[in-house]
Amino acid sequence: MSSDDLLPEGPVRTCIGCRKRAAKSELLRVIAGSDAHGHAVVAPDPDGTAPGRGAHLHPTSGCYDLAVRRKAFSRALFPSGRGGEGGLSSAPVGDYLDSHHNPATNPA
Repeated sequence: MSSDDLLPEGPVRTCIGCRKRAAKSELLRVIAGSDAHGHAVVAPDPDGTAPGRGAHLHPTSGCYDLAVRRKAFSRALFPSGRGGEGGLSSAPVGDYLDSHHNPATNPA
């Protein structure tokens, strides 16, 4: 039996932090956006309705930390490399997780 046999019904996405597959409804969608000063940021899209390319992340600090350490936000949102590794802040996602989700563990 492979791990794909245990996947939930409905849309399945891969977490950019831990790289595990999960139901889309269990993950937080993030998008590339801009802050009030026009700087590029990774913004949470909890409703999953914002236009444009998105990436998915378990709403835990463990997966968030892994994604930051692996520079996964830039790779997932700008696959051609046009986003620039240093110019994309993920702080809004960290702030969102701090205010909406308390689990600090990786869902592994």
